[in-house]
Amino acid sequence: MIGRIFLVTALVLGAFLMLVPFFWMLSLSFKDSAEIFSPALDFFPAHLSLDNYITAFTKVDLGRFLVNGAVVCAGILVFQLLFSVPCAYALTQRRFRGRQVIFGLVLAGLLVPFHVTAIPLFLALAKLNLLDTYTALIVPFVTSMFGIFLFRQAFAALSPDLFDAARLDGLSETAIVWRIALPLVLPAATAFGIFSVVAHWNDLFWNLIVTSDPHLATPPRGILYFRDRESGSDIGPLMAATVIVIAPMIVGFLMAQRRFIQGLATGGLKG
Repeated sequence: MIGRIFLVTALVLGAFLMLVPFFWMLSLSFKDSAEIFSPALDFFPAHLSLDNYITAFTKVDLGRFLVNGAVVCAGILVFQLLFSVPCAYALTQRRFRGRQVIFGLVLAGLLVPFHVTAIPLFLALAKLNLLDTYTALIVPFVTSMFGIFLFRQAFAALSPDLFDAARLDGLSETAIVWRIALPLVLPAATAFGIFSVVAHWNDLFWNLIVTSDPHLATPPRGILYFRDRESGSDIGPLMAATVIVIAPMIVGFLMAQRRFIQGLATGGLKG
């Protein structure tokens, strides 16, 4: 009983520490400048004001930045699924020479940070005149070693007899992959989708490298436009813009939370 109380207390304390910055950001987004820079520390705004949210949309093209983020994340996720699912299926349900070597290379690829390959990728895109395009934001991420690994673990938990029966019914390997295998691992696909979208929605590094056109800015880069070297950051609209940018991620995660946990649990069953 004491152990359970200690565990619950630790979880509540941890959740509180994690949520305080978000609550403070939300509180500042509803305060006016006088209240934000007041010496008194008030967690709740004295008056709820939407002026910061109106300024966030009028000062910069925040809607354009959100659309750019959605286009980039959707493009990356579609291609990652297109490549990762068949590759993971072949590694688990097909027998061919070099299969273990390929899987070893996938595991090795997980250890290589993206930043290591940033300069060669930038030079290649520059050579192809693809800088300042959606292509430059999407192409470097169309393959995902983590996606192959996660789907491979999920497919390994499925019975091979299921796929043998599908072959006896005359289905091609392509049809088995997309019509039978993928629907059976939807929790893993949901978990991977959340990881992918959150990672690329919040990515500032690559957008700063390959684009200089403000019309191609993604949400994290768009937030930077609220900074001013002379007058300082415009705190209220900055916090309002940040709330708007992270809101789709929070709503999406809450809606897919159950499948997300199932996907991670399934991926840990097979070695």
